Amino acid sequence: MSKGHRTQIKRERNEKQVDKRPSAKLSNARVSSRKAGFVLDAIRGKGVSEAIGIVTYSPRYASRLIKKLIESAVANAKNNNNMDEEKLYVAECFAGNATNYKRMHPRAQGRAYSILKRNSHITIILDEKKELVKETPVKATDKKEVVEGGNNGAKG
Repeated sequence: MSKGHRTQIKRERNEKQVDKRPSAKLSNARVSSRKAGFVLDAIRGKGVSEAIGIVTYSPRYASRLIKKLIESAVANAKNNNNMDEEKLYVAECFAGNATNYKRMHPRAQGRAYSILKRNSHITIILDEKKELVKETPVKATDKKEVVEGGNNGAKG
């Protein structure tokens, strides 16, 4: 009945689900995930060279972190997967919340308000563009002839 121990079954299942795409992850980046998301939205789906160009001239703080992350992912693609840099594009990119630093701000009458210094985990996943298959053009003899006249589905 059983096909092996539970950990063995899980290990085999997880080996099938391994993502082979090159990626880079920055943990505990000192920028909120919302602010990093603005920059990530601008580069999602773009080619690597175009994404680096966008990030280079973006005035946001997160863009400096993301530029290094893209360059790291490109290096991973070249060294580990032998991929061509010209064909790479940003397939996925996202920022998730990390642990927050909690700080206190003094207020009137001895009160204290809490301040959350937000951090994020930023992940960039690259992929190679697939070559488009060119379709053969449709010849004039293959087109169906339209019959003139008739009611063409009109009621009445």
